[in-house]
Amino acid sequence: MAVCISALDPQAAEVAASALAQGQLVGLPTETVYGLAADAANPQAIAKIFAAKGRPVDHPLIVHVAPCTSRSAWAQVLAQMCSHVPEAAWRLIDAFWPGPLTLILPRLPGVCDAAAGGQPTIGVRCPAHPVAQHILLAAAAKGVFGVAAPSANRFGRVSPTTAAHVLSEFEGVRLSGAPIQMVVVDGGACSVGIESAIVDVSQAKPALLRPGVLTQAQLEQAVGQSLAQPGPQSPQVSGSLASHYAPAARVMVLTEQELLQGCARAAIPEGDAVYASQVVLNACVSPLDKQRLMPASAVACAHELFAQLRALDATGAPSIWIQAPPAVGELATQWDGVRDRLLRASV
Repeated sequence: MAVCISALDPQAAEVAASALAQGQLVGLPTETVYGLAADAANPQAIAKIFAAKGRPVDHPLIVHVAPCTSRSAWAQVLAQMCSHVPEAAWRLIDAFWPGPLTLILPRLPGVCDAAAGGQPTIGVRCPAHPVAQHILLAAAAKGVFGVAAPSANRFGRVSPTTAAHVLSEFEGVRLSGAPIQMVVVDGGACSVGIESAIVDVSQAKPALLRPGVLTQAQLEQAVGQSLAQPGPQSPQVSGSLASHYAPAARVMVLTEQELLQGCARAAIPEGDAVYASQVVLNACVSPLDKQRLMPASAVACAHELFAQLRALDATGAPSIWIQAPPAVGELATQWDGVRDRLLRASV
């Protein structure tokens, strides 16, 4: 069974770290989303993540590490997993760690094989959430140098941004015939709300494999060069499948004009839910409990996106009609992370 403990409990980090060291699962709060965490170097513990999520074992996990105060300290931590750290990676680490950025690095053979999904690379990040950092530091003191932590939800479903989301996701889940055993640390609602950006620095030219709240312009400025787009030789990474982040309801992503036209033609049924601008909400016929106002800010929308998808899904609406983020103009790139999640949720 899942046991929830408040991050305000003085023993929370120690309880979670002990569970990780014993090969157990932990619901870990980060600034992006809650992760389903296990010791990255323990293949039996990693197998529990894949089984609990229903995730393909060749779909790699991201390893979370405790914060460091210098390049030399980072180098010692990364040397436990990575064959080398390119200069591009150091520039990104200096700029954005701790924070919502995952780096794909060359992996040491034989290290974290299960977490890496068998790939010669490993995804690593240092979360900025203070509760996650306390847990990771306590785990490191017990010999757990890295914690694999994909989003704490069933595979392909909406990512969790509160402890309650995590508990509901795994209610009734059984592993090896017994109720799932896990500790969930309640660190409050996630501040960022969508998963980290992922940059591959394992090859000659860095590539942006998954957008997040960090914009491509911010990443390129830090690394000092343009970022390539994913190609046939790019590593597989979390959240890269066409269909992902999906609620039970069908998700329809349309422009504001298309939604207004749908409202005018009564093409949006009354029982469906809508997440859009006030202009659209004023025109649609869906009941108030199935309406949500989309923020005008990309950062604010990212913060609430998954929680809103869960809330609208819980209304029982067959479909959720969502206003597409700006696709052109100066602000469009700020919405890349939100746009990516919505497009994958609508496949």
